[in-house]
Amino acid sequence: MSHRRYALVGAGHRAQMYVDAIIGRYADDAALVAICEPNPVRAQYYVDRVVAAGFPAPAVYGPDDLESMIREEQVDRVVICARDDLHAPLIVRSLDAGADVVVEKPLTIDGPSAAAIEDAIDRTGREVVITFNYRYSPRNSALRQVIQDGVIGEVTSVDFSWVLDTKHGADYFRRWHREKEHSGGLLVHKASHHFDLVNWWIRSAPRRVYASGALRFYGADNAAARGIENRPARGTHDDADAFELDLRADERLKALYLDAEQHDGYVRDRDVFGEGITIEDNLALVVDYLSGATLSYSLNAHSPWEGYRVAVNGTLGRAELEVVERGAVLADEGLHPVLDPSAVDAGSSGSLRPEGERLIVQRHWEAAYEVPIVNGEGGHGGGDALLLADVFEGPGDDPLARPADWRDGVRSIAVGIAGNLSLETGLPVQVADLGIRFLTADAAAVSAAANAAAATADARADAAGVRA
Repeated sequence: MSHRRYALVGAGHRAQMYVDAIIGRYADDAALVAICEPNPVRAQYYVDRVVAAGFPAPAVYGPDDLESMIREEQVDRVVICARDDLHAPLIVRSLDAGADVVVEKPLTIDGPSAAAIEDAIDRTGREVVITFNYRYSPRNSALRQVIQDGVIGEVTSVDFSWVLDTKHGADYFRRWHREKEHSGGLLVHKASHHFDLVNWWIRSAPRRVYASGALRFYGADNAAARGIENRPARGTHDDADAFELDLRADERLKALYLDAEQHDGYVRDRDVFGEGITIEDNLALVVDYLSGATLSYSLNAHSPWEGYRVAVNGTLGRAELEVVERGAVLADEGLHPVLDPSAVDAGSSGSLRPEGERLIVQRHWEAAYEVPIVNGEGGHGGGDALLLADVFEGPGDDPLARPADWRDGVRSIAVGIAGNLSLETGLPVQVADLGIRFLTADAAAVSAAANAAAATADARADAAGVRA
């Protein structure tokens, strides 16, 4: 059997999941033949990892040579793990050069670039797969199953609250994510995961978004107002405090960023209370869906614990999922070995708020009951392994419809993009006005179906002689 030839585009921290899959479980079917990365230290980190596993060294190219790389290395598929605002041009260039694409979320960060991706897909007929690993987490799959089985009837509303703690949440304010022009803010970069879950859970698409929020905790102005002054510009120094990240304390972060910054000037450990932060840390949205359901969503990025609560109301009852991924961040623990407790088990915090998950269903006039959640091995409760199987082996017959393509990516970022526009204007934003044909077609199809249903109802009423 011939190997499918892969190229990695963007060699940061997230890329390791894909590299390890190619040189590990999927080595019989896949080969990493090239790496496209402007920083030579980061590129070499993954070259060395591939060689250490006993495979030929992948060729290294710069971003300007993406098309040459695809042609010369006969690349079948590129895996894009680059900065969010670079996704769209890299996707379009890869498709036009003749390769399919696997891309990390978010698909892109604004309406015009999403439209450009749609045009490229139409033009080339090639495939774009987006990796929404949260769908594969057993707890989220269990909630989808409950809703899909009709246990709580037709969904009328969703209440969704997500909190990021002062280890994980703070990390978005150290990196390039802190600049909205590069990440789209947390509404796009982080919350696209959450909006995809809602879209997928209730099997609908967003129609209208109203948002409120601001930078209220991190940043220089907030620090000054609370009397926080004279902080180091970065966290890599002796006696770093709980809000700082010392890259020397993590071998992988040191290799990928501290040892590499001389080549591009990218500083991975900037002060969360420094200047130049343009994203929000407190956000709230109301989202109307084409199905008629409404989402009430909130995100806080400076919580003392991490996790989420979601309640789904239906015509027959209610389902409630509560997840505590880390019960506390303690002042004396130093650099926590796990920055993101949603991806890897962070261990017990010894908190009164225990880590765990619970899915409760209660139908009208009945007692509540708990739905079992069965986790597997690895990240996201075994979800990462399931995701990778779909990416590298191709999606099989999944009754929960977890594999996602570019359309799901568009629907997820549409909420965040519309939310950002609402933050700017103070007004609700119609998703169909974002300039993306696919979303406009979504709305038109639902409107046409509603009009047809109304016409049918009127005709039946006329026939029965009961119409007013």
